[in-house]
Parts: sequence; structure tokens; C-alpha cells
Amino acid sequence: MPVSSSDLATQSIKKLLIRQSVPASVGILFMTVNVLIDAIFVGRWIGSLAIAALSVVMPLTFFISSLGMAIGVGGSSVLSRALGKNQKEKAINVFAHQIMMTFGLCSFIVLLGIIFKDEILLLFGANGEIKEPAEAFYMPILLAVPFQALCMMGNNVIRAEDKSRHAMAAMIVSAVANIVFDILFIKVLGMGIFGAALATALSFFLCFVYITWFFIFRSELRPSLKHFVFRSVITKEIASLSFVTFARQGVISILAILLNHTLFSYGGEHAVTVYGIISRMLMFALFPVLGITQGFLPVAGYNYGAEKYGRVRQSVFTAITFAGGMAIAIFIIILVFAKPIVSIFTTDAAVIRDTPGALRWVFAASPIIAVQLIGAAYFQAAGKATKALMLTLSKQGFFLIPLVLILPHFFGIFGVWVAFPIADVLSTLITGIFLKKEMSKELSI
Repeated sequence: MPVSSSDLATQSIKKLLIRQSVPASVGILFMTVNVLIDAIFVGRWIGSLAIAALSVVMPLTFFISSLGMAIGVGGSSVLSRALGKNQKEKAINVFAHQIMMTFGLCSFIVLLGIIFKDEILLLFGANGEIKEPAEAFYMPILLAVPFQALCMMGNNVIRAEDKSRHAMAAMIVSAVANIVFDILFIKVLGMGIFGAALATALSFFLCFVYITWFFIFRSELRPSLKHFVFRSVITKEIASLSFVTFARQGVISILAILLNHTLFSYGGEHAVTVYGIISRMLMFALFPVLGITQGFLPVAGYNYGAEKYGRVRQSVFTAITFAGGMAIAIFIIILVFAKPIVSIFTTDAAVIRDTPGALRWVFAASPIIAVQLIGAAYFQAAGKATKALMLTLSKQGFFLIPLVLILPHFFGIFGVWVAFPIADVLSTLITGIFLKKEMSKELSI
């Protein structure tokens, strides 16, 4: 029996969350495995310095591609509520606007990235011996970023249609292609870090091909030429919610710049390499929690649009329960197996010595992050852009960046690592307060 978006208003919340979250989690797993494999292959076949180069370039390209993610998440919140109200024409218009906004904005920023390449690399921390490999990695990745952005946008729209298996498949295509091309270009052809960049760029393109196929042959949303005309009302509605996600990703990129420069100042290339491994573990290890958050968005958004507030309330509590259990399990694994995990990335004895302790500190508050992630996602799904923006920025923007600026002056590099759990605790407390008020007022109806 074919899946319809209307199922989001009728089937059990647990079943819907599992159906949405499992493919989302698997997709995120493959996407983060993509990043991990790059780091492992680069670290073992090229050298630990190359991991530092990846740590410099990837936040920049992630910032640009996050435009697609932002427009995808923000637009899909509008789209989900439109489908919940049976406004299919509006949903198609929203999707057409998402395509135009993603392609236009990303292409413009990529052009700036080409013109100001040297200044941007220096800004993002391409210092000392890191500069040369960072330059080799930069250009192929930058040129492929619009394809990645369109994939990230399309992925969110696919989940809003309740066809999350295709969203998962798109990420699997990208991850498998990257692994195959990494082996070919780095190991077989000996192309070094340029080969790693070329492999990643081609994997983005293949993901884009799959996403395009889905929207031509499988989607409920098939815009025609008449839909590709900018309408200010739709553009503003998408932009107001997209800004929430983009602001968060922008703050993450600012944080990456700050971390790269702070770590280089206190520990040179070695400290940047240590964080290169930790940052990839942050993306990889939390994939089930992030998958549940992604699966929660269309369920909450659709039911909020349909004014089924009891189901929205139930989806919040169920998602927090599922994600919280996963986060606790992840914390235990990191606590016990930190050193073996780090050893997978490199044979550098100094990196293996220093990274496990830092990794444990960074993950120290992970058991409670489900409240912060699901809470912020609820306000975005409900279309409450201001609260969603504030809560989304709370960890990195309001707490982590100031802590990274202050604590190293007193505790050195240890101050960087301990800033992460402090920021997690503070942002979770604030989100919990806002979410409790929402539960007792609007969602009590």
C-alpha cells in the first residue's frame, strides 16, 4: 500500500516516529560515515596533518551547503503544515521556491568563495603547515557544494512527504560513492588530498542525481513552470523559518573558526588534528538522536497544521524518550571505548594519547541533549520562528562561543573541551523551561 502524507494525522505516534526516524537515522549514519571515512582514509593514507586540513575546509563548505539544509528544514515546516491543511497547491509553490532559493544563494556564495579563496582559507584557520593541504582540498569541494545544498534541501522535502526511505537512499548513494572513489583516487591512483576532495565532490553529484530522479518520478510535489515565479509571501514565510537553521549552521561555522584559531594558538597543528577527530565523532556518534529529531519534524509539523495538538504533545514526549535513551547509550560507549575509537583514525601516538580524554569531556553532557534538540525542533515545526531561533542558537551562540573565548585563558586547551558540556547543560535548561510552558499552555488544548 503506497505511503501518503495524510498518514501523519492518523497513524500512531510511535509508529510514525519509528517510520520517519529509522530511515532518517540510517541516512544520517551513512552521511556521517562518509565524513568519517574521509578522515580515516586521509589520516592513515596521507597523514594526520591532512585531518587538520579537512577540519579547516569542511566547516566552510558546510556553511554554504547549510543554506540548502536551512531552506529545506524551514520550507518543509511550511510545506508540512500546508499538507496538514490540505493546501497542496501551496505546498507545490513552497517546493518551487525552495529550489530557486537554494540554487541562487549557493551559486552566489560559491562565486565569492572562488574570488576570495586565500582570505577565506586564512580566516578558517589554514595556518602553518595546514595551508598547503587545505588549498588542495578546497576547490573541488567548493564547486560541488551547490549539488550538496540541493540534496540537503530535497532530503527534507522528501521526509515532509512521508517518504523517508528515499531520503535515506539518497544519503546511502552519496556515502557508498564516496568510499569507492576515496579508495580509487587516494589508494589506487595516489592523488593525495586532492583525490579525497574529488571523491567527495563526485559523491555529492550522484546524490543530486538520485534526488532529481525522485522528484521527477516518485514525488507528490511536481511543480511546473508557473510555480517558478517568486512570490514575496511564500519567500518571507520560508526565509523566516529557514533563518533558524541557517543561523545555527552559521554560528557553528563561526565556532569552527574560533576553535581552529584557539587550538592552533595553544597547541599548534596537533591540537587542530585532535579536534578534527572529535568533530567527526560529534557528527557520527549522535546520528540516532539527530535522526529522531529529523523524524519528529514532519510528524509534529503536519499535526500542528491539522490542529491536532494532543498528537503534537504526544510526539514531543515520545521523541524525547526515544532520543534520550539513545543519547545515554552513546555516552556509555564513548566513555568506555574512547581510545580504541581514536586509534581507528590515526597511528600518531601523540594524537592517540591526547584525544580520548578530550573526547570524553566533549560528550560528558550528551545524555541530556535530547531535550534541547527536540524542544528547539518543536518550535520550528510549529512555525514559531523567534523562539526556534533563540533555542537553536542557545548552545553554540549564547554559551559555547563565549566559553571558548574565556576558559582557555585560565585552563589552556582543557578549557576548550570542558566548554562543551557546560554549554549543553545551560542550553538544555533554557529549552526545558520554554518547552514546559508550551506544553502547559498551547498544547494543553
